[in-house]
Amino acid sequence: MHTALTIAGSDSGGGAGIQADLKTFAAAGVYGTSAVTAITAQNTLGVTAWEAVSTELVIAQIEAIAGDIPPAAVKTGMLANAAIVEAVAAAIGGLDLPNLVVDPVMIAKGGDRLLEDDAVAAIKVHLLRLAEVVTPNIPEAEILAGVEIRSVADMRDAARRIRTLGPRVVVVKGGHLDTPAARDIVVDVVCTPQEEFELRGPRVVTSHTHGTGCTFAAATTAQLARGRSVEDALRWAREYLEGAIRHAPGLGQGHGPLNHFWRVY
Repeated sequence: MHTALTIAGSDSGGGAGIQADLKTFAAAGVYGTSAVTAITAQNTLGVTAWEAVSTELVIAQIEAIAGDIPPAAVKTGMLANAAIVEAVAAAIGGLDLPNLVVDPVMIAKGGDRLLEDDAVAAIKVHLLRLAEVVTPNIPEAEILAGVEIRSVADMRDAARRIRTLGPRVVVVKGGHLDTPAARDIVVDVVCTPQEEFELRGPRVVTSHTHGTGCTFAAATTAQLARGRSVEDALRWAREYLEGAIRHAPGLGQGHGPLNHFWRVY
């Protein structure tokens, strides 16, 4: 059976983080394993508290999985602080773990900060150079690229700048773009060593979007674990995410979770 590892924070509300990743892996027919980097107290209304796991325990989890259930692909999400970022990067490089997808989680859907400032620099220096794919949304891409993004052309520029940090493929997601055209169609920009192209789809107007970034990155990871090409993995992930949003269960009073098993029930 295909296997994948997620290295991320736990979401007590079940909509994002480790919980969303494992649901997505399962929906894609991939056996999911995990290394928890942080514990959050959150629901659809926001994050009320969070605490990082010790660096030693994070690495112990990764080594335990790699030594017994080696992953065919790896995803990182919330990494909390610079020490965890550096340790995770060292473990991934040292264990030669393949097909790394980096979701550079910095801010929760409700606006709560999930990454300490010095960790951003650590991601840029230590982690991105190991990545097969990195999937920032527009606010994250602005931080990583150091530019303001107000158009699809700006997204392309940011993607090229981020690629100079080392990842093989950059996907700048366009869900936050605020232009007249973006009100109907969401455009994601993909920058690879060979080409640039766009993933386009209709905007689903809903408040139930908690965990979309985690889910997209996890779906991409799952398909890489199954042996698909990066482009095929991204297109599958995009279609899967749209369905999960459209079939959201309508839970919670704020940004509700997706339906990760929408193809099942």
